[in-house]
Amino acid sequence: MLTDMEVDKVTRRLRRIKGQVEGIERMVEDHRYCIEVLQQIGAVRAALYQVGMIMLESHSRSCVVEAIKKGNEDDAITELMGVYKSLHK
Repeated sequence: MLTDMEVDKVTRRLRRIKGQVEGIERMVEDHRYCIEVLQQIGAVRAALYQVGMIMLESHSRSCVVEAIKKGNEDDAITELMGVYKSLHK
């Protein structure tokens, strides 16, 4: 579960990402050079990855720890690894 501070941090990042995506849309509409568009796509992907890592860390520190305390470590680790792998595709 995200703390209030983490929610603020993630929300700010997502708003910035939204602006970047809108910028990419304008670049495409303006027929900008493909490499410039691709660079911006890479920047958005990196920013989303960082948001995912914040979420993953928060989940690990709260939900996974709680599951382990309750004796559900195998399920928690399986779920965690599945999400981690999806972030690295």
